Amino acid sequence: MKRGKNVVMAGMAATVSVLALTAAGSAVPAQATPPGTAAATAATVAAAAGVDCEGWVHNNNPDHGIAGCSNHTDRTVTFRAEIVCGRAPDVSGQWVTLAPGRYGESSGVCAIYSSGVGSVGWTIQ
Repeated sequence: MKRGKNVVMAGMAATVSVLALTAAGSAVPAQATPPGTAAATAATVAAAAGVDCEGWVHNNNPDHGIAGCSNHTDRTVTFRAEIVCGRAPDVSGQWVTLAPGRYGESSGVCAIYSSGVGSVGWTIQ
């Protein structure tokens, strides 16, 4: 069950937020960014512009969220999945480094007592 539409809308909103922060001259550290957004630095905004990501919930496990990204830039980028878990702490997936032209996935699993994955986002460095 892919939740591409909701995740794409969240990703688009995050991109608009990043661009607005960049235009305002604000810089946000990568550790402080919410899921699905990238730090508002010129290098990160340029990297995020050429990276296509999609998030979804695993078909057989509603507690398993996955983010997959393709790197269409001419430099290496790093990303990870940010999974929002219902009634449990949110989780972050492993950092994945993508060479130019490559695809990779990062995933995380919500606690057994959660109500499942609420959404999947990503952080790009």
